[in-house]
Amino acid sequence: MPRPVKCRRICSLPKCSSFTPSFPQSVVTEQKKPVILFVDEYETIRLMDYEGKTQEFCAVQMEVSRTTVTAIYMTARQKIAQSLVEGRSLIIQGGNIKECPMACCCRKNPHFSKKELHMKLAITYKDGSVFQHFG
Repeated sequence: MPRPVKCRRICSLPKCSSFTPSFPQSVVTEQKKPVILFVDEYETIRLMDYEGKTQEFCAVQMEVSRTTVTAIYMTARQKIAQSLVEGRSLIIQGGNIKECPMACCCRKNPHFSKKELHMKLAITYKDGSVFQHFG
């Protein structure tokens, strides 16, 4: 059985969700099926190409591995190239995503990462007080 797909964290949904090519009126075009770019693919393009971040930063931001980011990025670039070369519409939608609850902090502080969001402490106790042998 395949491993379940992990949700990818995004900062926010794109402001514009579709792009359509414009052809001169003299060119007769046939209706072609649009290219679907998933929101997580859009997020990798935004982080790596638009903001100039590294794959490592992108992986931490999206809460996935670097190899996953590489695969998402390559798929996204291929879809964008297909849309441009073949003159097909590009629609940004879907994907296995979750919006970042701290999106406002991510945008204000570019060095903000999920590692700064949570800290877990494990403390042993016995009979309601801290146990002297920890570890």
